[in-house]
Amino acid sequence: MHLAYPAVLSALLFCTGLYGVLARRNAILVLMSVELMLNAVNLNLVAFDVWLSKTAQDALHSGQALTLFTIAIAAAEIGIGLAIVLAVHRNRGTADIDRLRDTAESDDGDDSDGDTDDDSEPALSESAEKAEATA
Repeated sequence: MHLAYPAVLSALLFCTGLYGVLARRNAILVLMSVELMLNAVNLNLVAFDVWLSKTAQDALHSGQALTLFTIAIAAAEIGIGLAIVLAVHRNRGTADIDRLRDTAESDDGDDSDGDTDDDSEPALSESAEKAEATA
């Protein structure tokens, strides 16, 4: 088999994953797209390892070893990523990346006129109330 076939397939997988990262709004779909990109890299590593082992005298299979490390890193990444997404979903009620960015930006400018009342009691925001309720 020629080296071009797995290289083209890997490029297509990587471009599909890149489109998924840039176009998707759901955090879980973004994580799945990152996994697709990592699998494209793994395919390239194994294909070039096989191609180089045919031409070289020594067969170290370093591409396959790097693929195993990449798979281990991908498993850790998806575990931590899903934990973060679940924690954000519990606190905010959504996994939509655009809404999370909008809520983070809108919390800063609540007092638009600049007047502060020192004698008023500070009210807890919804996120603080949810954090206290879960603690």
